[in-house]
Amino acid sequence: MHIDIRRLIPSEAVAYRQLMLEAYQSHPEAFTSSVEERAALPLSWWGERLTEASLAPEVVFAAFDGGRLAGVAGIAFESREKVRHKANLFGMYVPVRYRGQGLGQRLIQTVLNYAKLRGGVRIVQLTVTDDNDAACRLYARCGFLSYGLEPLAVRVGDTFMAKRHMYYDLNIRPAAPHP
Repeated sequence: MHIDIRRLIPSEAVAYRQLMLEAYQSHPEAFTSSVEERAALPLSWWGERLTEASLAPEVVFAAFDGGRLAGVAGIAFESREKVRHKANLFGMYVPVRYRGQGLGQRLIQTVLNYAKLRGGVRIVQLTVTDDNDAACRLYARCGFLSYGLEPLAVRVGDTFMAKRHMYYDLNIRPAAPHP
């Protein structure tokens, strides 16, 4: 299997929406948004997230197995003056059928490389559900460090979950090329 990773474009909004709705449905504890909230958004919202502008506020990368989406990860850039040095990794998802092949690591490395090349970004942050051991290990392998735990961060039904806050300092750990 040959997997290509590249930036998603607005014409791929339908496939992106479908994959993310699968993610929200399959792993409600992993995302801050619910499947109901995101399903209600118009397709234009999904397309705007995939704008091709060079300084887009959000950029989403995808792994492709032929023409099929095999995973996604996005990065959102801060616009306010005092926090422009920070960006947030969001919407990381690799379907079960593609896990265990290094796609998550390749997507994360692509996001980090993009942040470094874009310039002006020093820190890439993320949150991950604390008991999601596989995701926590993946982010740690990629060089992210934990800096705090937010209790009661997400509620799914009657269950509350903590979110681990992690960061990657691009000045200390330069982004490496993905395999």
